[in-house]
Amino acid sequence: MFPLSDTHRLKGFPFVTIGLIALNVFIFIEQLTSDDPNALISQFALIPKNVSFFNISTLTPFVTSIFLHGGFLHIAANMWFLWIFGDNIELEIGRIRYLLLFIFAGIFGNVMQYLFLSASPIPMIGASGAVSGILGAYAVIFPRNKIKTLLPLLFIFTVVQVPALFYTVYWFVIQLFSGIFSLPFAFQTGGVAFWAHIGGFLTGVWFVRKFPYIKSSNTEIIEGEIVE
Repeated sequence: MFPLSDTHRLKGFPFVTIGLIALNVFIFIEQLTSDDPNALISQFALIPKNVSFFNISTLTPFVTSIFLHGGFLHIAANMWFLWIFGDNIELEIGRIRYLLLFIFAGIFGNVMQYLFLSASPIPMIGASGAVSGILGAYAVIFPRNKIKTLLPLLFIFTVVQVPALFYTVYWFVIQLFSGIFSLPFAFQTGGVAFWAHIGGFLTGVWFVRKFPYIKSSNTEIIEGEIVE
């Protein structure tokens, strides 16, 4: 299921969401145009086997790796999900909390992946954990919202409106089972950091429950629906 849009819109401009997307795209361009992309990845990606909790320089990649991506599809997917789900979360909980949520979810997503693959020599990169935190927050704050979703049915595609709680929980369950089944192979082959997704999502759920905020009343009518 691929999200196309949501039916909930808050009044306001998502400055932080746009800024995060722009920053990620800028860094990705820097990767592509770097004289030595491999050296850049080695320096800023999270390589689990290199982590030493007695050397702070090996811990900074828990943050810097969030802003690196492995290809056009990788960054496009992450930024699309951030755009679909992030703007409402930003305007609902406030820009500072939203930015902290993004960073914390990215860090704890990386920590979760590290805990399962601490001896892996394969670099970990991507904003997936941080974006997963936004999905976790969305599941808590907007469970009754509808997500316009592109759904494949045999050889045709159709667009359906899926309840946000169903969409996000379904997505989380897929990540959980994928993470479990990938464990025997992840050390050798790398691939998708499912445990970073899981850790990020759970961080998002915890964050919006732990830190209170003033609920926004700036809603708009979308397609004849009033969303509270």
